[in-house]
Amino acid sequence: MERSEASSELQSRLSSLSFSSFPGLTSKQCDNRPLDRLQNTDLSQSSSQSKTHADMAETKEDSGKHTEAAPAELAPGEGGEETDGAGSCPLSTEIKAQMPPLKPPTTWTSAALKELKAKLRTEEDSVVTVYRGDIMTVHVPTVPEAKKVCWEFATDGYDIGFGIYFDWTPVTSRSITVHISESSDDEDEEEELEGPVSNGDVEKGSKTQTNSNLAEILPVYRQDSHLCVNGGSHDFPGEGTYLLKFDNSYSLWRNKTLYYRVYYSA
Repeated sequence: MERSEASSELQSRLSSLSFSSFPGLTSKQCDNRPLDRLQNTDLSQSSSQSKTHADMAETKEDSGKHTEAAPAELAPGEGGEETDGAGSCPLSTEIKAQMPPLKPPTTWTSAALKELKAKLRTEEDSVVTVYRGDIMTVHVPTVPEAKKVCWEFATDGYDIGFGIYFDWTPVTSRSITVHISESSDDEDEEEELEGPVSNGDVEKGSKTQTNSNLAEILPVYRQDSHLCVNGGSHDFPGEGTYLLKFDNSYSLWRNKTLYYRVYYSA
């Protein structure tokens, strides 16, 4: 009984106690707990910040690696293009050396049709007949004494096709020659000597595909040479031979009387 009374008395005393009776302990616990929590919070933030910085550093390193890898991937492509360009340059240079770009001819027309015909009738080999289905080609080599070739022509009654080509083959003869052939013969000769040729409609202009020795100055077009004089000139692009083509291959029934002259000019 004495023990139970003593324990109840002790419990009543303990229950009457409060934290205010121990200011030192209470203040110490109250002061330390926020510090502990702040320290823990600081540690977690610092660890998360350090992790964030590490992640950012890794991201920068990865991006740096990708940035460095990009030029490395582009380099082979650029190198390949340079290699291809370098490989094609000698070829293109060689082609340009053999066939520099040709300037278009200077052309004109004149109403002095009767005067030209009257004059050319008195000159030898200046009036010819280009038969139906035929092509007449006048070969005019370049000469050192001149700088350009000139031409004039007219016809009786009907038009005729006319075009100019230049053969870069070195000149072996200075004589002006005339070659008359049927359209099929002319095609066979050009295919054999100058490469594949496909003749288009003369009225729309011929489309000729040739080798490196032959270049087109003026495609073959039908000219109203029976209504006016057709003339023109072309500066020598270098050594070679002009091919002046008078084309009547499109005509099935009519022969054409051609008045023409070709001469040089300084």
